[in-house]
Amino acid sequence: MGHEAQETDAPAFVDFKEVQSTEQFQELRKRHRSFVFPMAIAFLLWYFAYVLLADYAVGFMSTKVWGNINIGLILGLLQFVSTFAITGWYVSYSNRKLDPIAAEIRHEIEGHEFDKHGNRVSGEAK
Repeated sequence: MGHEAQETDAPAFVDFKEVQSTEQFQELRKRHRSFVFPMAIAFLLWYFAYVLLADYAVGFMSTKVWGNINIGLILGLLQFVSTFAITGWYVSYSNRKLDPIAAEIRHEIEGHEFDKHGNRVSGEAK
């Protein structure tokens, strides 16, 4: 068993605090949060409304709509539908608004050569 030195990747030497302070990263963070936080709040309100209705409005939730299908069952199924809809919406949003910026940042990080101390050897992308 030898203790051979292993080659490390250039990104291991990147100053990620510096990357996080760039305008690109700040814009990426802003766009991500502007979607995720409001959507998470809206979904949690919808979820807790369902739970509270199921617990405290039993008469309303057990109202028959068609045959043995009641409002509680419909709202419960809509929980699944809304989860899939939000996921699809996020994927679409991410593909359009987040991924291009993330790809640029990744190219900035991975597209330069660094020496073993993390200093950029060349200012040009590979």
